[in-house]
Amino acid sequence: MANLKLVTISGSLRKGSYNRMLLAEAAEAFGPAEVIEGDLALSLYDGDLEAASGVPEAVQTLAQQIKDADAVVISAPEYNKGITGVLKNALDWISRVEGAAFKDKPTVVVSAAAGRTGGETAQFMTLSCLTQLQARLLPGTAVLIAGAMNAFDENGKLKDETSRKLLTTRMQALRAEVS
Repeated sequence: MANLKLVTISGSLRKGSYNRMLLAEAAEAFGPAEVIEGDLALSLYDGDLEAASGVPEAVQTLAQQIKDADAVVISAPEYNKGITGVLKNALDWISRVEGAAFKDKPTVVVSAAAGRTGGETAQFMTLSCLTQLQARLLPGTAVLIAGAMNAFDENGKLKDETSRKLLTTRMQALRAEVS
């Protein structure tokens, strides 16, 4: 399949976040594709806001990007042993858009975190949310980058060869799923 579209979603808004670095590595490992970074700078989900104004345009844009993508990779950082507020908020908003953006969408979740488990709890929580959204979650060994503050070099590249190989294997499997 030519001109694949890959949507990347970081559960961290910080430009220099380890999860954005991990997504850049994932996109590179995925191979040639149009890479679209989902914007999670969204208003907090509020049913009253939705009732009064409908689903915000930024949410509709994100949902459409996911629908139009061939594949999605989400990097889920862990804050206080759980999913980040911005990622959960985005998934909640996306669930309100007609057409089930994630339904049957080939999706992989990866994580980078400062702690010693590499974001394992946040990754499992994210996978649970995505199951409800009917994403097609690719099975495979979890990519969990622990001690993220030491895992990347000055150019944002993973230093550990085992982590690079694991990420490459996951991204090649995602590509094979959509090619």
